[in-house]
This record gives sequence, C-alpha cells and structure tokens, in this order.
Amino acid sequence: MTSKSSPAAQDMRSGDTRPAVRGSLIAGLAAVATAGLIAACSSGSSSAAAGGGSTQQAAAGLTISSRPVSGVGTVLTSQSGRTLYTPEQEANGSIKCTGSCLGFWFPVTMAQGATPHAASSLAGKLGSVKRPDNGDLQLTYQGDPLYTFRLDSAPGQAHGNNFTDSFGGQAFIWHVATVSGAAPAGGQPANPSGNSGYSYQGGGY
Repeated sequence: MTSKSSPAAQDMRSGDTRPAVRGSLIAGLAAVATAGLIAACSSGSSSAAAGGGSTQQAAAGLTISSRPVSGVGTVLTSQSGRTLYTPEQEANGSIKCTGSCLGFWFPVTMAQGATPHAASSLAGKLGSVKRPDNGDLQLTYQGDPLYTFRLDSAPGQAHGNNFTDSFGGQAFIWHVATVSGAAPAGGQPANPSGNSGYSYQGGGY
C-alpha cells in the first residue's frame, strides 16, 4: 500500500524549510511590535504622571528669590520667577487651601530630602509643612505656606495680591509674600485684565 505524503512533509524531506522560517519571522515581528506597544504605553503614562498635577514640584536646588513688582513692592518669587502668595488664613502654618482651591492657587512643594535655598536678599527662614490632603511637603517662608496664582501668566505679575475668594465654605484673603514675611496692608483687589469673568468674592471663578 502506497501512502501519500503531505506537501509539508515533502518540503521537509527535500530540505525546504521556508514555511518554518516564514512562521518564525512572523512570530518575531509580532513580538517586537507588542514590545514596542507596551513601551509606548509605559512612556505615555510616565509623561502624564510627570506633567500632570498643579503643584510646583521642587528640585533639590530650589531657590527662592525676590524682585520688585510695580505697584506692589518687593515680592518673593519662585525658581521660575513667578510671584509667591500666602493667605491670611494660613498664617499659623495650618493648610486650608485644598480641593477646588488648588485649581487656582498652586502650592510650591518640595521633594523629600530636597534642600531649598533662599537668595542672599532674603533674611527670613525657609521651611516646609506637610499638606493634610496628599502628604506633600509645601514650602514655607517665615512659617507661611507659599503658592503661585493661576492668573499670573508671566514673571513680574501679581494679579492675586489682596484677592478675596472662597472655596468649600472657607474664605481666603491672599497677599503677595514679601521679604519681611509680613503681608502688605490694605488695598483693593483689581480684576486681572482679560479675565472679566473672574470674581474674587464668593469663589465665583
């Protein structure tokens, strides 16, 4: 009885390994493509995590400086040159700006083990306080927690000085942070140019 071999078996006997090679090549390409997709997803997640968040994450070399601002005086500035603020309600170092408040006032935070530095023009003491909402270390000057303001779009602006607002039933009065650490007295808040919908009372942002 004569048996007929399949075409694949005949290819194997004749030394033709093209089907096997072709299969290995396809499998290899699929593995490479899968690995690339996983790497791309991983990279995307890392970027989102690094750029996501409204707080200013401080590096080990964070330096707080000062600069004169027209109509306000000499104010503390972040490493990027933005004006720094502190609310009267946190004068004792007790953090009250949480939740929706963080959509407009951005805590200046510092990484664990970071050492902030004050420019030579600043005689006050830099420190930190642990935030109750997420455990981040927020930078303080003379015990006052420091923030930047969403409506300051460039260094040298101080749209948040003397602003009054409210979030979650908690009212705030914000002042620029000064070299002496004391909030400037009085003054009426001015509506920032180009932000007519901004209401500084009652939290009507």
